[in-house]
Amino acid sequence: MTTTASPKNLAPKRLFIRTWGCQMNVYDSARMADVLAPLGYAPAETPEGADMVLLNTCHIREKASEKLFSELGRLRHAKLAKEAEGGRMILAVAGCVAQAEGAEIIARAPYVDLVLGPQTYHRLPEMVARATRAVGGVIETDFPPEQKFDHLPDSRTPQGVSAFLTIQEGCDKFCSFCVVPYTRGAEYSRTAATVIAEARRLVAQGAREISLLGQNVNAWHGAAPGGGSWTLARLLRELAEIEGLARLRYTTSHPRDMDDELIAVHGEIPQLMPFLHLPVQSGSDRMLAAMNRGHKADDYRRIAERLRAARPDLALSSDFIAGHPGESEADHQATLRLIEDVGFAFAFSFTYSARPGTPAAGAPLQVPQAERDRRLQEIQALLRAQQDAFNLACVGQRMEVLVTGTGRRPGQIAGRSPWLQPVHGEGPPGLEGQIVPAVVIASMTNSLSVRLEGQDAYGSPAAPRQEKAAA
Repeated sequence: MTTTASPKNLAPKRLFIRTWGCQMNVYDSARMADVLAPLGYAPAETPEGADMVLLNTCHIREKASEKLFSELGRLRHAKLAKEAEGGRMILAVAGCVAQAEGAEIIARAPYVDLVLGPQTYHRLPEMVARATRAVGGVIETDFPPEQKFDHLPDSRTPQGVSAFLTIQEGCDKFCSFCVVPYTRGAEYSRTAATVIAEARRLVAQGAREISLLGQNVNAWHGAAPGGGSWTLARLLRELAEIEGLARLRYTTSHPRDMDDELIAVHGEIPQLMPFLHLPVQSGSDRMLAAMNRGHKADDYRRIAERLRAARPDLALSSDFIAGHPGESEADHQATLRLIEDVGFAFAFSFTYSARPGTPAAGAPLQVPQAERDRRLQEIQALLRAQQDAFNLACVGQRMEVLVTGTGRRPGQIAGRSPWLQPVHGEGPPGLEGQIVPAVVIASMTNSLSVRLEGQDAYGSPAAPRQEKAAA
């Protein structure tokens, strides 16, 4: 009779995971820890002395490869120190850089034991066994025929009050500047039943807020219980029925997938927070066509108007690229006009950075870096002014704050507003996971300071007071 090894009868091992990039990578790292737990791996605080170090990479940000190889150079010394003590450190690289540059990683850093793409981490136990036996690195960057979500264990790692849940992966849009379709593959939607089951587990583990994740999350069209398929709007309605789940969000969305039903649901579900990240990238129709975005600037303006008609307090965030190949000064000015017309509470903005293998990387009329930088500075100045104005308008307003933990100082709580702003204020212990009414008393650069209702200016109990509701 054979027995199955479990964490109880395996010698404990230490696992250190370093995560770069998007929220989906944060989710992926948590699931990789779940996959490795039955092998006896428990979290380590630092890479020094760990039995396995896993770098989960992102290819979106500039100089991603250089940052990876710099980190690998430092970890090589930790790996050699472990070997000098008679042990072994398995050094693994995962994520989108691994998918795009697996062979290059092994060639430049032959001490790396394992390279795996984002569609293969459900195979980690098998890969770890192979790496333990192998001489040289093991590379797994194929897109396997089976879906990884069908082979993952139930999530066992609590994420805390605010949790991420990946429901969709991959991209079929092929924007000219983006490497995601090549590193994450074609769009795939998890089934409604598996998403709902995982959401229930997260709530049981203490989550009060869940953010649904996907490269094009609003393209989700998962198989429905009993046949057929659901839209994201239908899924949101179902998730809103889970007892104890107070807040829902979803990111990242594409304008082409903002259908009527999804826009309407923003005004129908109180659990769906009034903050939406909807990347536009440019305000120029000419550039949007060059980027292969599939929508025009006025399409985006109309979507914003309809969203705000459905939910008047809704705030938008977005992404902008300055200096995409072929961008003229007139195109840049069109982007500034769109920012002024729509108004954003927050945004990410970058200069164009070529990604090998993407159509834009070899396009003619590359914009000089100095010009890209100038245009980015103008975009960011306008966006910063809008963010400051949005935060300042919150001062004096009453809002519901989800307490996520304690602040940096004794007696301080930390949390999130409905619009995803970081919030801090004086408050008693034991509030984590609760949604408490508060009044905004100050606006910082990237956060809000609040006074909890029932507290005076110094955090002591005070007489209840009526406050103006947030617009």
